[in-house]
Amino acid sequence: MSNQKLLTFVQGMSRLLQDHPAQDVTLKAGGELLATLVAKDDWLPDMFTVPHPQHYQQFLLYADPLDRFSMVSFVWGPGQKTPVHDHMTWGLIGMLRGKEIDTHYFKQADGSYRRAESHILQPGQIGSVSPETHDVHEVANFHPDQTSISIHVYGGNIGRIRRHVFDPVTGTSKDFISGYSNAVVPNLWN
Repeated sequence: MSNQKLLTFVQGMSRLLQDHPAQDVTLKAGGELLATLVAKDDWLPDMFTVPHPQHYQQFLLYADPLDRFSMVSFVWGPGQKTPVHDHMTWGLIGMLRGKEIDTHYFKQADGSYRRAESHILQPGQIGSVSPETHDVHEVANFHPDQTSISIHVYGGNIGRIRRHVFDPVTGTSKDFISGYSNAVVPNLWN
């Protein structure tokens, strides 16, 4: 399988971010690049599509050497979901296979988090997160009986960023660093 589509995306994001655009420009233009990548499900190597029976997997596809962005495939087994969490940076979600439910949460005056709208992402659709507008969410596989896969792009090396999970009722948080499920990444220059 050729990595040309992935390489083209990485080159496009690198060019976009080299001039340090405003976040709204990054999300719009980066979203367009990601939409092109996830428009057809024919490029992701099988080793980055394998679900785990107990929890979702986050496979690193690319980490920019200057930490401007990273790219992962999220593989959701049947019924799997994240806790309510933040990112501490901008992010884009591109749905590749299956469906995903993206539910936003907003901090209230008492410290709790109010559940807001949910969006169902279908193949080819793009979502986003941003500390400036809506950084806290929960993501779940829509399907109780099949795998779903989404491609996430973040404004930093997401596997190394200290982030938080939240109890939405009390607002209490716990720090975490997600890391990655894989030890091998695609060779884009093969």
